[in-house]
Amino acid sequence: MTANEIGFAVDLAAAEGWNPGLRDAESFYAADPDGFLIGVLDGEPIACISAVSYEGTFGFIGLYIVAPPHRGKGYGIAIWKRAMERLAGHNVGLDGVVAQQDNYRRSGFVLAYRNVRFEGRGGGDAPDGLVDARAVPFDALCAYDRRAFPAARATFLRAWIDQPGAIALASVAGDSVRGYGVIRPCREGFKIGPLFADTPAIADALYRGLASRAPKESPVFLDVPESNAAAVGLTARYGMRRVFETARMYTGAVPDVDVQRVFGVTTFELG
Repeated sequence: MTANEIGFAVDLAAAEGWNPGLRDAESFYAADPDGFLIGVLDGEPIACISAVSYEGTFGFIGLYIVAPPHRGKGYGIAIWKRAMERLAGHNVGLDGVVAQQDNYRRSGFVLAYRNVRFEGRGGGDAPDGLVDARAVPFDALCAYDRRAFPAARATFLRAWIDQPGAIALASVAGDSVRGYGVIRPCREGFKIGPLFADTPAIADALYRGLASRAPKESPVFLDVPESNAAAVGLTARYGMRRVFETARMYTGAVPDVDVQRVFGVTTFELG
């Protein structure tokens, strides 16, 4: 895809009910401009997939969609194969819909855990002590992010925290980052992601700070690794309801990332 074509993929994702962010396209493309594939039939775009490479070692598959009139004709598996060819030699991850787990398993993916989307409400009071993450030295923010993500992703992270309409907050102690999170406007309501924190208390403060930036009673979504019991507990504490889940799967070993720091996945499309 070109930069102008990635909107096609985001629109297909919206039609599937995946509720992308209003400015996700620009940030996605910044992560890996060659990592987005489009299927064209007789001049008409009909399919898409992302195959984003991080550092040439970790890859992530997302946005795997064929337009409804063209399903069941082999176009999906054709673009899937091209995506997997692009990520040959990588440990590849994905967040797949649960119904497709068996298909992904046949392609060599193994289930690691489930990610669950919860819906809450915006508003409330912001706690003291949080700072604008964009005021934190960027190298320090990147170093912290790397502790909760399988590869460095500085270019993506810069675009993600700077996207119009987004709010990025951090918890710091002296020169040390203790956690950070981002909330961004979506087709429906707002999504928080990532939400990374050293402790449940820091995650709670960041969640409240970010949710307070959304209009009162507007939908706020958080995608939580089910294997992080403290993250699931946070959603229960604020009365969030489970609305969707995915299967986090990898072709290789589960990356050596501290999932207990992951209270909110950045985005299902890019990991």
